[in-house]
Amino acid sequence: MGDNSNLEASIDRLLNEEKQMRLAENVAGTRKAATEILQLCFEAKDWKFLNEQILNLSKKRGQLKQAVQSMVQQAMQYIDQTPDIETRIELIKTLNNVSAGKIYVEIERARLTRKLAKIKEDQGQIAEAADLMQEVAVETFGAMAKTEKIAFILEQVRLCLDRQDYVRAQILSRKINPRVFDADTKKDKKKPKEGENIVEEAPANIPTLLELKRIYYELMIRYYSHNNEYLEICRSYKAIYDIPSVKETPEQWIPVLRKICWFLVLAPHDPMQSSLLNATLEDKNLSEIPDFKMLLKQVVTMEVIQWTSLWNKYKGEFENEKSMVGGSLGDKAGEDLKLRIIEHNILVVSKYYSRITLKRLAELLCLSIEVIDFSGGGEASLRDGSVESTDCKIDRPSGIVCFQISKDSNEILNSWAVNLEKLLDLVEKSCHQIHKETMVHKAALRP
Repeated sequence: MGDNSNLEASIDRLLNEEKQMRLAENVAGTRKAATEILQLCFEAKDWKFLNEQILNLSKKRGQLKQAVQSMVQQAMQYIDQTPDIETRIELIKTLNNVSAGKIYVEIERARLTRKLAKIKEDQGQIAEAADLMQEVAVETFGAMAKTEKIAFILEQVRLCLDRQDYVRAQILSRKINPRVFDADTKKDKKKPKEGENIVEEAPANIPTLLELKRIYYELMIRYYSHNNEYLEICRSYKAIYDIPSVKETPEQWIPVLRKICWFLVLAPHDPMQSSLLNATLEDKNLSEIPDFKMLLKQVVTMEVIQWTSLWNKYKGEFENEKSMVGGSLGDKAGEDLKLRIIEHNILVVSKYYSRITLKRLAELLCLSIEVIDFSGGGEASLRDGSVESTDCKIDRPSGIVCFQISKDSNEILNSWAVNLEKLLDLVEKSCHQIHKETMVHKAALRP
């Protein structure tokens, strides 16, 4: 009882002092009195009284912004020293109420929201944690450090992926421009001009820009894996591979380079995939994993690949990916790998044949005629495998497949214009010849 009466007497004295300083608009005095009140409550371990004093002081008429900011920052130091989770949540909610709608404590509010979301996540309430994080738009905070902003947005993306909200995860990920990770952090920071916001230093627990780059691309791999976007997954692994800290140690870059090779083979054939494939083949580090270099060479070389021999050779490596960085290649990866090999073989066949029988094509593709001729999947793979440059048509009664070079609208219009020009030239020449013949005959008839 004696301790409580001493605490109340000390706080009453400080409240009177705070009132005088506040009315006199003495910033330093008001800040000191307010923080001392909170310190006394903390030392007495009276958490309920602490929450009451925070709310009471923040609602005082004409309360100074600097005093509120100091109180919030002071109380945030007590969060980790609370005796239990309930007390911690109560203190965070009190500070959130005080900082709501106040721009000068928006950074503190964001950090408090992140702490509360972490508690909710630890309790298994991922949906609630994600909703809490999405309420804060850190991209509008001018005074927050760049790395802290990126770390906060990445946390939002991660929670959306954990709750399988892929649409919102994509929207949030677009708030980060990947070029920001390539910025030179060694350059001297410019001093802010007069009137500009002073950017705060990021807390010590915030990762560096290169660490954030890796986290970003690992999250994007999770997102792209949902729709089996193999080329985008490959590009994400390529970005991780280019991080200097990864390239320094073989233990880190070998698993990443293996993933790049697998996803390049799994990706549908297009100019981007072809460019990445050739760039990867030129990488000197690829000689450390000769089996994968051979795999990429087989895909690049315009020769038919025997699926059964390829699968027998690489099945073990394919299964080993489950225990490596990034985990397995996906549920459909095995089926898609076979489909890509079929597409590659069709592309090779279309280079050498304009017409081929179904029986011969089935031998080259290691498929049965029934699969190619009658199943929708087989015909679909033929059409997809013919890629952009070639059209594939199946004459089922005759058992013949025809490959034709496809043309886009510009090429068709250009060829039509050329043919029309040739036609007009022929007409002009014919008219000239007729006119010439006429003139010769007229000259011969003259006496």
